[in-house]
Amino acid sequence: MPLTTRLARPARALVALMRRPEMVFFLPAITLAAFWFGGERVLVLVTLAAPLLFILAGAFQETEEQALLPDALGGLGLRGQMVSVLDQILRDEPVTGRTTACLVVQFDDMDQVLDRYGRAAQTEVLTRCAERLCSALRTGDLVARLEGGGFAVALAPVRRLDLETVVQLAARLQAAINVPVSLNAQRLYISASVGFCLGQRAPEPTGKALLDAAQIAADEAAHHGPGAIRAHAPDMARHRADREAIRDELEAALNDGQIRAHFQPQISTDTGALSGFEALARWYHPERGLIPPSDFLPMIEDAGLSERLGEVMLFNALTAMSRWDKAGLGVPTVAVNFSAAELRNPRLVEKLKWELDRFDLAPERLCVEILEHVVAETDNDVIVSNIAALARLGCGIDLDDFGTGHASITSIRRFAVRRIKIDRSFVTKVDEDREQQRMVAAILSMAERLGLQTLAEGVETPGEHAMLAQLGCGDVQGFGIARPMPVDETMDWIERHRARPSAAPRIGYRAR
Repeated sequence: MPLTTRLARPARALVALMRRPEMVFFLPAITLAAFWFGGERVLVLVTLAAPLLFILAGAFQETEEQALLPDALGGLGLRGQMVSVLDQILRDEPVTGRTTACLVVQFDDMDQVLDRYGRAAQTEVLTRCAERLCSALRTGDLVARLEGGGFAVALAPVRRLDLETVVQLAARLQAAINVPVSLNAQRLYISASVGFCLGQRAPEPTGKALLDAAQIAADEAAHHGPGAIRAHAPDMARHRADREAIRDELEAALNDGQIRAHFQPQISTDTGALSGFEALARWYHPERGLIPPSDFLPMIEDAGLSERLGEVMLFNALTAMSRWDKAGLGVPTVAVNFSAAELRNPRLVEKLKWELDRFDLAPERLCVEILEHVVAETDNDVIVSNIAALARLGCGIDLDDFGTGHASITSIRRFAVRRIKIDRSFVTKVDEDREQQRMVAAILSMAERLGLQTLAEGVETPGEHAMLAQLGCGDVQGFGIARPMPVDETMDWIERHRARPSAAPRIGYRAR
């Protein structure tokens, strides 16, 4: 063995020994021994050299993990400790008659906290949540940090533990976490999904198997969340593998350009002129062909990819607007749907400004479509702030699917809505059904009093088009006008539409 190798091992051992905090207490004994055996000169030498050696060994430095973690997190266990504790309880169960359960707490939006507020904010939120979890548990229960940012809980051994008891405990942990966190003058609403597995239901009688089972249950809960609770079941692992495969396929589709925008025209009922286009997602699958949105949009939402889809659709829409401008087609606006996930991003307005500047487009030419139920149900300060900021920027705010989400007049005014889109359920057979006419007339009357523009979607017949024009609806869109089409086809459609006479269609059969 080389001499350097033989010397390196003792050197590393000496450094590790000197970095132990208790070595500081031996300094007085070391200096006294130096004076006893070597006199004053040796005493002075040791007194000066010892602190230097400790500094070089890093005895007064924090380890990387200690430096990054605050006390509330640094005092928690890690995965290895959790597995060891669970192993011991399961081994002793035949003798003691005491069992346990493992719970995994998985935060629903912690990745978004990191992306939007930074690492320091995420650590602060995790610290607060760790403190709340510990205060909600008994003495003897172990809390450990997991690699993905969640927490695992091992219950102290008890004689009887049933499903209902653990469900109640999971709900108590969720309630502790759900209290808003105040951070930088903002209130963050944190929610968590919880999965658990009883000791006697673990796939194998080992701590690792019990913790893995609880993790699988937590993943299942997060899939059905936010705020769901799930107990482990044998078929969950297969379901998770299926979902991961679907997510991978969707991510590839978004990144490879398989999912892109089609554009559906919106026209004025007064003049027949084109007033804009709405961007609608379509999936060009390499094997299955064109997949309708009803088949893949729910999967996008379930996979947590709504924000990524929004980025793709916005890019497609602004690219199309730039092409229309270069062709001299004079398209006034393009509308893009914004999901709740996008609206929860505090940097949304900043990102949107950058995109508009990149394409040299005025904000007034972008319509931000927001589903009515998002406006009706939101109590999220970030969503409220973002919608207000988008309106101040100059973007038009369109309230989509109006009539289905129970938005109040107060909500409409609060969010500076510019136009309401009447849901197709009110438009179908409006030229034949007297009740439909009364409903639409009431909506249009309210919009007129509030100074709101109106657009009816789902117009499929000339009769519906004509009746909506007679009732006073400002714009219409639907298959009766044109189906959604790729951007290349919109060029020819615009030219054909301009060449057509602009007279409104006549109403056919009328309701009596």
